[in-house]
This record gives sequence, C-alpha cells and structure tokens, in this order.
Amino acid sequence: MVKRNKKSFLRVIKPEVDFIKTNEPKKDALHDHASENLKGYISDGTFVQEKDDSFYVYQISMDHHVQTGIIAAVSVEEYDDSLIKKHEFTRPEKEDDRTLHIKKTGANTGPVFLTFRNDGDFKDHLSIITSREKDISFKAEDNTIHSLWKVKDEEFLSNMRSYFQAIDCLYIADGHHRAASASRIQKIRASDNPDHDGNEPYNYFLATIFPHDEVKILGYNRLVKDLAGLNEEQFFNKLKSDFQVVNLSKRKSPDERLNFSMYLNGQWYALKPYKHILSEDLVRGLDASILQEHILDPILQINDPRTDDRIDFVGGARGLDELERRCQSDAKVAFALYPVLIDDLLDVSDEGKVMPPKSTWFEPKLRSGLVVRLLD
Repeated sequence: MVKRNKKSFLRVIKPEVDFIKTNEPKKDALHDHASENLKGYISDGTFVQEKDDSFYVYQISMDHHVQTGIIAAVSVEEYDDSLIKKHEFTRPEKEDDRTLHIKKTGANTGPVFLTFRNDGDFKDHLSIITSREKDISFKAEDNTIHSLWKVKDEEFLSNMRSYFQAIDCLYIADGHHRAASASRIQKIRASDNPDHDGNEPYNYFLATIFPHDEVKILGYNRLVKDLAGLNEEQFFNKLKSDFQVVNLSKRKSPDERLNFSMYLNGQWYALKPYKHILSEDLVRGLDASILQEHILDPILQINDPRTDDRIDFVGGARGLDELERRCQSDAKVAFALYPVLIDDLLDVSDEGKVMPPKSTWFEPKLRSGLVVRLLD
C-alpha cells in the first residue's frame, strides 16, 4: 500500500512500513521516524493546521449503511472517572507502544471510536451541517465513502457541548489502547508541568463519536490450527455432548444468536448449544464466551485466546471465503460467529465488565489521517 502511495498515513501510524522487516528500528527510534514523517506531511502542506478550535462532522457510507457523527476532543479526566466506559482489557505492551507513539509524535494520530445511547435528536443537530457542501469526500479502496464537514459556527459548537453534557456517558467501541495511552500521557505531562491547570491539550484526546443505533458490528470469527491431538471422530464426539451438530448443504453464516457455523475438511456444519450450557450471565451468555468455554478451551486446549498462537481471528468483513481459504493453508477448523449486538456491548460496559477478546468487529472502519490533533 505504501509503495503505491508515498503519502500513505501508514507511514505515521505504522512507521515500520518504511523499513525492511528484518532491519526496522525499534521503540524510540521507530516512533521518532513516525514523528519525522508527520512533520514532513505538515511542512509540505499535506496537512493543513487549523488556527481555531473546530468540530468536524464525519460520515461514512458503505452500501446502504450510513453513520454520521462528530470528531472532537474528549476529556481524559472523564475517561479516568469511567464516564467514558470500556468493555475490554488492554495489553500492557501495546499500551506502552501507543504511549511512546503519542510521546514522540506529540499528537493523537488516530481517533478513539466512541458511541452513546442515542435519544433520537442527534441526527437533527447534524443535519444543519450535512446539508452543506462537504469539505472532504472520497471513496476508499474498499468502496466506503468518507465525508467531512469542518464546523466553526459558535452556535453549533455550543449546542454540541450542551448536548453531550446532558448525556450520562460515552462508550469505547474501538480504540481502548489509544484511550489508555492518552491517559498515561496526561499523567506524565501533568507531572512534568509545574503550571498544569487542566486546560492543556494533553488533558483531552481525539475521538470520533457515533450514535449507537448507527454503528454496525460484524461477526469476529475464529480459526484454530489443529484439533489438539484429536482425530475427527473424537472431536465430533466431544462436540455433540454440548452442541447439536448439523451438516449444511452449503456454507452459511449464523443468522441468529447462540448459533455457530463451523468449517472442517471442506464441510460446513451448524452448531447449536444445548440449553444446559447456556448462561443468564451477561458476559458468559455471549456467543464468544460459549465458544471459548465449551469448545476452544476444553476441547481444543485454547486456554488463553489472547496469547495462544494456535488461534487466529478474522473480521467478519472478510467473509466465509477467507475462512475456507485459511483452512486450506494454515488452519484446521474455523468458527463463524453471529455479531455482538450493540446493546450487549453497552450493557456489559455499564456493569463494568469486559467482553471476551476479539468480540466486536466494527465496519466500516474509521480512516486515520483525516484529522490529527497536535498536543503542542
């Protein structure tokens, strides 16, 4: 991608793309390179720096799906106080890397994807802006259309601030490591600043905020490299103690919750759990939890899906084709999952719980590089 486009923003958010894989710099040196690339894009006019505070209205279209939200700065303090709620754990090494990236670039180079429970009025507020001519609009390689409106109207800015002040909380849909890293940077910079007053740019981080009823979640599928020493007959015998297993005449994604599609040796199967393994618990009742607790862990010996290299995850946007392709190359069995419902994500977050790893695949994807927020 970078060879085709020397101005690819991957050179900032994934700076190792500029190097041969066996000879890429690490840690400080790598993110120093990202910083230089960002400075280069600013100095050559690729990025235009705003003189005044702005909101941006951001719209993404994919086929018949349209979601419209805003790009803005949100409060680290509110994140720390759990007014911006999480639904998954972060990994320390990834937090370290993202913190170093912000430290070296002095910028939020990618937004945290937030959502909120929509009361129905949000769209009316934004329609005042979306009826105007777009400042940026383009079709990406995946055929998604990204549009941006720059907003400086004081009345609109004031209305937006008042609107969100009346909302109880925001929820992280995607970008937990970016949010956690922004919080860490805030602590570092506040400690180093004897004149810290809470209004400095580092007290906020860049976010894109969409209403909950416009976000789209696809299934997050699983691939496992082997059957953990079992032959197929043994594997099916273990499956059938907790699941109804039905041969499918053709491939098919699950069409409702608590159903799975499995691909093994060129054949698709439908799996439906028996009632005795279902749970009323908000998290244990999720499809990903049922798969983990009753197939991946006890049968296939995947005890920790975060660290086990025998499991891989495939976002639903890549479809069943990708599962079949991988099972013909480097995997043995694949499981397709029904998408998590956005209400489940919000409910889990409200209870202060976490979802299983790789539970949600949001589509369409946000585009980093449309808006960058400098901290200095």
